[in-house]
Formats: sequence, structure tokens, C-alpha cells
Amino acid sequence: MAYYQRYHPGRVDVLVSSLEDVKSTDYVVWSAGSGGKGGPTRTQAIDRDSCIHFIRAATQCGSITKFLQVSYLGSRRNKAPWWTDQEWAESQEVNNGVLKQYYPAKLAADESLAAAVSWSKGTLRGIVLRPGRLTDDEGKGKVSLGKTEARGSISRNDVAAVAAQLLDSDYSGWIDLLEGDEPIADAVKRVCEDKVDCVAGEDFHSIAKDGP
Repeated sequence: MAYYQRYHPGRVDVLVSSLEDVKSTDYVVWSAGSGGKGGPTRTQAIDRDSCIHFIRAATQCGSITKFLQVSYLGSRRNKAPWWTDQEWAESQEVNNGVLKQYYPAKLAADESLAAAVSWSKGTLRGIVLRPGRLTDDEGKGKVSLGKTEARGSISRNDVAAVAAQLLDSDYSGWIDLLEGDEPIADAVKRVCEDKVDCVAGEDFHSIAKDGP
């Protein structure tokens, strides 16, 4: 797990492996994952349980003001209102097929952060960054950010650049990310000003009622 230091904008470079270390920072970035290796037990332990433990620990640390976790575009229970029926069907086919272990683990972690933000009464901002298929291509610096199509790709470099700028903003919510034509700085400014939140369509009351 890495955390973002506010005095080094655009860089996520400090690795921590202990919950106690979370107390020493302002922002937390969670992008750990099992990578599909080790079967269901490992996926649940890393993508769900470990992430939720860090979220709960962060809520107990007065210094932590932002928690950003990298999820994926299809992590949702309900059809996004801006998706077509075909897009939703294709997303569900993937979630219930090749991602049948990964999908519920990531969704549980995403919902835990949403609940933690709700219960924090404004002291914690949570950002669930939800990219499409990740590539190792060189970053283009231009993206589609917000209520995107249901399928697509994005370079890891551009994901990192968007994450850094979101952490420097006042954004809180779920935000989807694909390759696109809008410069990253403009895209982040737009979603902040327009209060774009891709949790739309989910049952937020049910997500938040029991806490993280």
C-alpha cells in the first residue's frame, strides 16, 4: 500500500505494510490487489478484507483526511443510469464470469469506503477511482473522466496522474475513468465543479446504514 504526501504533489511513493503506519500521514492511496493469483481466498483477503481494514483504521486516525482507492469500472450493483442495457449486460457477463471472485471483493471495499465517508460527518473524503482495462502504454495526458462508457482502457500512467490531481482537489465520490480527449487538469476541475459522482444508481442508503 502506498500513501500520498501532500508536499510531493503528483507522487505516490511511500510503501507501508502496517496499520500503525497509517497514523503518520494525511492521505491514503489503496491500489493493492491479488492480480487474480492465489484463488478466491487470496482475492478476498487482499481485495476485500485488507482494504476494509485499512479504511476502518483510517477513520480512527485524526490526521487522515482523504482515502483514495483504485477499483474498476464494473464495480457496481446496479446499472449506471447513463449506460445502455447492452453495456450493463456485458458488464454483468464479465463480473459473473472471469471476474466472479474479484467483483464482489472490490464492490465490498468500494461500498465500505462510501459508508466510512458518510459516517465520518465530513472529516474524511473518499475517492473511488474506477478505471477501465489497464494498459502499460505511455500516458497521453487526456482522459474521459466521470460518467463514461462501460468499456474501454486507460494507461496506468494516466491513472496515477488523475489520482494525484484528485487528491489535490476537494473531490469525494466514485469516479469512472477511460482514455479520452480532455486534458487531465481540465477533467478533474470539471468533475469537481459539477459534483459528478458515479455512485448514482446505487442504493446509497443501504450502503451507508451499517457503517464501514
